[in-house]
Amino acid sequence: MAYSAQNEPKESANVSSAQSLKSADDFSDISNDRNRSAAMFEELGKVIQHPRCMNCHPAGNQPLQGMDMTVHEPPVKRGPANFGAPGMECNTCHQSENVTLAAQAKDIKSVPGNPKWHLAPIEMAWVGKSLTEICEQIKDKERNGNKTMEEMIHHMAKDDLVGWGWKPGEGREPAPGTQKSFGELFEAWVHSGAHCPSA
Repeated sequence: MAYSAQNEPKESANVSSAQSLKSADDFSDISNDRNRSAAMFEELGKVIQHPRCMNCHPAGNQPLQGMDMTVHEPPVKRGPANFGAPGMECNTCHQSENVTLAAQAKDIKSVPGNPKWHLAPIEMAWVGKSLTEICEQIKDKERNGNKTMEEMIHHMAKDDLVGWGWKPGEGREPAPGTQKSFGELFEAWVHSGAHCPSA
């Protein structure tokens, strides 16, 4: 598979060790229920605001890429169903799994892949929003894919495209923690009242 290295964004030099995530138990010393819930969401923000997630939740019609969140190269567009424009759909380059590359530029080790590779719908854009705004958006069925909070728990904990953030392929820094630890903390946040951090 050929791939151009021109304008490829740089990844972190240390891609083997991501941050860990605290568990719900780590917040048990916060006695105020609302404050404990908001603190859990702030911890979830380590993942939600990580480039592995934000790059596919852009505010415009182009995905972002790399730890520096630059505009995707080649310059693809969202398209009518978030899978790319006709003739340049996401799966033109993004296959059903990550593809390790050989004999490419030293900064390009793989092309990301997943059978459902696509952009989050524009209603789910996170780039440019505060963590508080993203929190409110996640709870709003009109801006979260019409999901209940129980469905959001399943989405965050089990969806394999979400899970790609922790298995992004060679040469990419994974999101903090694991999908399992993130899903467990997200579930604890929902069941704690799903309170958002103060703006």
